[in-house]
Amino acid sequence: MRPSFPPTTRRAVLAVLGVTAASWWPAARAASPAPLRIGFQKGTLNLALLKSLGLLDKRLPGRTVSWVEFPAGPQLLEALAVGSVDFGATGDSPPVFAQAAGKDLLYVGAEPPKPDASAILVKPDSPLKSLGDLKGRRIAAQKGSSAHFLLVQAVRRAGLRWTDIQPVYLAPADARAAFERGAVDAWAIWDPYYAAAEIDGAVRVLATSRGLTGNNTFYLASRTLARDEGALRALFASLTETDAWVQANRKETAQRYAEFSGLGLATVLRFLERRQPSPVAPLTPALVAEQQQVADAFAALGLIPKPIRVADIVWPPGQAVAQSR
Repeated sequence: MRPSFPPTTRRAVLAVLGVTAASWWPAARAASPAPLRIGFQKGTLNLALLKSLGLLDKRLPGRTVSWVEFPAGPQLLEALAVGSVDFGATGDSPPVFAQAAGKDLLYVGAEPPKPDASAILVKPDSPLKSLGDLKGRRIAAQKGSSAHFLLVQAVRRAGLRWTDIQPVYLAPADARAAFERGAVDAWAIWDPYYAAAEIDGAVRVLATSRGLTGNNTFYLASRTLARDEGALRALFASLTETDAWVQANRKETAQRYAEFSGLGLATVLRFLERRQPSPVAPLTPALVAEQQQVADAFAALGLIPKPIRVADIVWPPGQAVAQSR
């Protein structure tokens, strides 16, 4: 037989339970981890394979993770700045353009340089034989991308002025189409688009990024995510674990990545040939200094609206992250 309570006692018990539930419910909701939205590109192999292998799930149990693909770094960082994604990776130039435009984001990690993973391409029968031959020519590149900085450095190495060339700013797919139909004389591009052009099209390498740029990969995050150091450390550990798997399983990596990206197996194998081991870690002072040189080069040419200080938006591990700049 269930115990019976007078009406006044029942009302008192229900009132206490109501207060308890009301105080508990917000805490329960706060304890639920926020969804993590990750932006990636075809060329960010560690992120693409991390999604495929699912290695992040064991380090962030119970956290919903969604993935959004972008054609290049500038588009990814625009999404990060407006709050559409929380984390992503780009080359050296997109964060410079984003910071100069006042976008609120933070450098949180980096991979070692990949100096052979970008190139300036011409047709096999092109009269262009050296970087100096770029004078007066139309060259396609994604504005604000690592290929943009490669082109800046190539022009400088050739002893030319930026005004001596005609940059044509196009996203990778449009740039390839323009290159193939002869609407531009050269194309500055990065892997895997570079590898795809080598395998699928008739191209000649005028110069790679070796000796011109470090071709660094940076990981960037929103301030909200940067205040969750545990999540960032889990991401770094998962990405580094993914990279170790890639190094130990090249054949399976190529097959898995080809299926994931829609790229041909030969393209992926060429891409992987140029890829060095790429563990992920916070930025070092030397890397910040190198990135400052990228920013200074763009500022000197007037390609960004103002000079910037890269260190101002570098995540300080172990320290509090301000709500806003």
